[in-house]
Amino acid sequence: MPIIELNHPLVSHKLAILRDQNTGTKEFREIIGELSTILCYEALKDANTDEIEIKTPICAMKAHQINEENYAFIPILRAGTGMLDGLIKIMPNAKIGHIGMYRNEETLKPVKYYYKTPKDLEKREVIVLDPMLATGGSAIDAITMLKEEGATKLKFLCIIAAPEGLQKMQEIHSDVPIYCAQIDNHLNENGYIVPGLGDAGDRIFGTK
Repeated sequence: MPIIELNHPLVSHKLAILRDQNTGTKEFREIIGELSTILCYEALKDANTDEIEIKTPICAMKAHQINEENYAFIPILRAGTGMLDGLIKIMPNAKIGHIGMYRNEETLKPVKYYYKTPKDLEKREVIVLDPMLATGGSAIDAITMLKEEGATKLKFLCIIAAPEGLQKMQEIHSDVPIYCAQIDNHLNENGYIVPGLGDAGDRIFGTK
C-alpha cells in the first residue's frame, strides 16, 4: 500500500496556519478545503480519461476528460465533511456518501448510526475522507463497511496522519493507498496526534 505524503512549501505554509491554536474557525475551515483540493489532485494522478472531440476558437482537437460520475467521495462523520468542499469544487459531479459510526463499548465493534452511499460502489473509485488518521480505527471500520458493500477501488485522504494509524491501516487494508498532507510524530496517551492540530471536528465546526 503506497503512502503518499505531500511535500511542498505551499502545503507546509498552509499546515503552519492550520496547526496554530489562534487560527479561527473560518480560516481553519477554508484551509482544510484548500488542502483537500491538493490531496484530490494528487490522488487523481492515475485517473482514467475518455478521449473526446471538441472545437476550440481556433480549431478542432481531441481532448481527454474524466468521467466524474465514476467517483464517490465518502466522508466519515463529522470531521470528514469539512474536506468535501475542496473536492467537489474540482469534481462537482462525483457522487457523495456519508458514514457515521461509534464503537460499542462492550463488543468494541463499530455501530453504524448513519450510512448512506451511492449505488454500484463496485463500479466506482471510492475516496474516503477524514482529516485525522490517529489510531486508524474509524478509517479501518469505514473501509471495511465499504468493502462489504462491494467497493474494490478505494483510496483514503487525510490532512494529518500518525505512524500508529498508518501501521494499522497497512495491517488491515494493505490494498488502500493513503494520501496525507503530513505524517506527524506519534500519538499521546489520550490518542491525540502530536504535534497535530487538536480536534479537527471541533475546529471545523467551532464547537471547541
